[in-house]
Parts: sequence; structure tokens; C-alpha cells
Amino acid sequence: MSQPSIPKGTRDFSPEIMVKRNYIFGIIRQAFERFGYMPLETPSMENVETLTGKYGDEGDKLIFRILDSGDYLKEVGDDTLQTRNLNQLTKSIAEKALRYDLTVPFARYVVMNQNKIAFPFKRYQIQPVWRADRPQKGRYREFYQCDADVVGSDSLLNEVELVQIFDEVLTKLKVPSTIKINNRKILYGIAEVAGIADRMMEMTIAIDKLDKIGEDGVIQELRGREFNDDSINVIKGLFGMTGDNESRLNAISVMLRGSETGQKGVDELKSIFKDVQTLGLNDCEIELDITLARGLNYYTGAIFEVKAKNVQMGSICGGGRYDDLTGIFGLKGVSGVGISFGADRIFDVMSELNVFPSGTDSTTQVLFVNFGKEEELYCMKLLRDIRKAGINAEIFPEAAKMKKQFKYADDKGIPFVATVGTDEMSKGQVSLKNMKTGDQKMISVDDMIEAIKS
Repeated sequence: MSQPSIPKGTRDFSPEIMVKRNYIFGIIRQAFERFGYMPLETPSMENVETLTGKYGDEGDKLIFRILDSGDYLKEVGDDTLQTRNLNQLTKSIAEKALRYDLTVPFARYVVMNQNKIAFPFKRYQIQPVWRADRPQKGRYREFYQCDADVVGSDSLLNEVELVQIFDEVLTKLKVPSTIKINNRKILYGIAEVAGIADRMMEMTIAIDKLDKIGEDGVIQELRGREFNDDSINVIKGLFGMTGDNESRLNAISVMLRGSETGQKGVDELKSIFKDVQTLGLNDCEIELDITLARGLNYYTGAIFEVKAKNVQMGSICGGGRYDDLTGIFGLKGVSGVGISFGADRIFDVMSELNVFPSGTDSTTQVLFVNFGKEEELYCMKLLRDIRKAGINAEIFPEAAKMKKQFKYADDKGIPFVATVGTDEMSKGQVSLKNMKTGDQKMISVDDMIEAIKS
């Protein structure tokens, strides 16, 4: 019999890892709620037509289709089978797909429930998504996104607050990062100046690969897409821009003086940078990255990407403004903006930096040793009070050897072990051992609770 396995690009998460992942989710969730975002969940699968055409050609190729149940080939014509037309065949046998991200399902939800929700509508989602990508370090086929979006508001205050959320979360997680920001209107302006406004999406797809393939690779791809030298020379001008955020924005403004749309993008970024600078950030920095494109079709304004410092990793967060995402489902004129935390990549970064706080390797805070039936019953009564006090506690389920019970606590990373024998029972006390320091003392239950909480 062959050994069981899991699909490439997916992972099992042990209890020790899940405790740390839940720590990350908890920090993100708290920040979302502090800024007024409410929780929402959508189904793991959507109708194919809901997802396709929203992420560009590159994104559509990465959508996992789900085969129809039953005899899914019954309605497929012989011509389709014989010509081996993959696109036509897929439409015939797969009506559903796993969600590619959380933003498009959110837009679908808003349209379906537009008469039940109050605008501006602020929601967050922490759920898995799936992409048929090539697995590699930091890139998985199944991974969690932690999204916050607000729709029904054009105000740039939303962008400023989302930058603050990035900073608050990553500061608490001890992941100093650079928040990179650009504006799709600026990219459109560049395409206008370069004389390729009708091919902006092709340009952004190429530029978005800069980190992966470098300047020469981007230029080669642009030539492969048959852009002329004049257009390529305009685009090349982006790669050599230097100076602080303000000076580069001023240089771009001069470059785009013939583009009204491009100038509007510059003005929007100037406003965001000014407000963020006034409010200040903690451990994060904000930086203009004029080559940042985020190759998703639905972005129309500010776009974000976050890179952790001192770690070789792709972006750990992203997001942007979309002026008419709900319009694809029939609800026009509803602007939105959102961000997404890549929890899996953040976990990898925190592991590499070794910044998880102590205690995140176990949910149990204290283990009671089991000496026998009489002591067991006595400890069970104490456990009831300790748990009421908000402490996670357990008792070893049988009166095994002490060595085995202490090894269990050590293996699970439980920070405290309590022993209650006849002497402790007679005095109404507990012998509490700190597993990290080795210190052990006889104390009251109330003092034990305070010691563990502190």
C-alpha cells in the first residue's frame, strides 16, 4: 500500500503551528474590528462566471475549476471532444470554481444584498483561497487571506486608515515592513504619454513582473508584446527614478503633464502621503513605487504592496482602490478600497525572524499532575475555578509515572505544571513549577492564578 500524501501546494498544520497561526489571525482580527470592520464569510466555491474575467488573463489561468457532479460528459458534444477545445470543454463540465480571492466574492455579496446593508459598508474576511500556481517558497495553492474592504465611499481617508491598519498589525507582530504604494491612474497616464493607452493592461502585466524578472526581463517582455521603442523608452524612465516620495511625485507630475488622469493619480497619492506623514507610523515605512502595478483588472486608484524587511520573501500584504467592481454584477457607481494580509507568508517571515512571543506554542497554560483517584477529583474541582478565571488548564488523564506526565507537559510546551498530593490537599495549596526556569513553590490557588496570568 502506498503512503498517503496531500496535493502539492497544500499543507497540514500541526497543533503547535495552528496556535501560532491563530495568534496572527487574532492580531489582524482585533485591528480590523478597532477600525470598524465587521466579519463576513462567503462560500468556498463560486459560479465560474462570477470569477472569470475579473483577474486578467494571467489570473483566469490560475482558477481551480470544479468538475460537475454525475456524468459530466453526458451533455458534451462529440465535436468538442474531438477538437479537444479545452476552453469549450471546461465550460461544459465545470460550472463552479474555488474562489481565487475574497474581493470578487465580496463584490458579488454586496450586489446581492445591496438593499440590506448600510453604506459605506466595512467588512473583513479571514478565509482560505485557492490558486493553481506553481508551488515554491512563500507561494501555495491553498492559503489564507485576511481582507478588509470598505465600499460606498470615495474618500481617501479610507486609504489612510488602511495604511494605519498595515502598520498597527505588522508592528504588533514585530515584522518591520515597507508599505509600497502607487496609483493605477498614474500607470494609465504613463500609457497615455507612451501612446499605448489602449494597451495599458499589457503594460501593467509586464511591469508587475519587475521583481521576478528584472528590468531587462520586463523590456524583453514588452518587446515580445510588440511595443515600439518610443513606448518602451517612456516606460524605462520609471526604473531610474530616485529621491524621496515627494520629489519623485513631482517628477512624475512633470512627466504626465499631458495626462489629466495621470495628474489626478499624482494628486491622490500626494494627499495620502501628506496625511500619513502627519499621523505618523510605528515600525513601518511608506514608499512610492512607481513600477508597482498589481496586475488585477479591477484596480483603478491607489494600490498597495507590503514587503517585510530583512527577509527574502515576496509581498506579504496587498490591496487597492476599485471604482466599479460591483458594476460587473450590475451595481454601478459604488467605489471601494481594500487590503489583504497574507497570513501564510507572514507566518513564514515571523518564523524566520523568530519573533513569535513565548507561550504561542501551546494553548494549555498549566497541567495538573494525576496522582490517583482521590487527588484527581480534588484537582478537577480546582480546574473548574481556574478555567473560570480564564486560564487554559488540563489534568493528565491517568495516574502515570511522573516522568511521563512531565514529558507530556514539556512536549506540548506547557509553561506550568501543578502537583497536588496529600500534603498540598491538607494545606489547601498547590505546588507550582515553572517549566522554563525550573522554579517550584507551594502557593494558594488564588496566587497560582495570579502567577500564571502575569
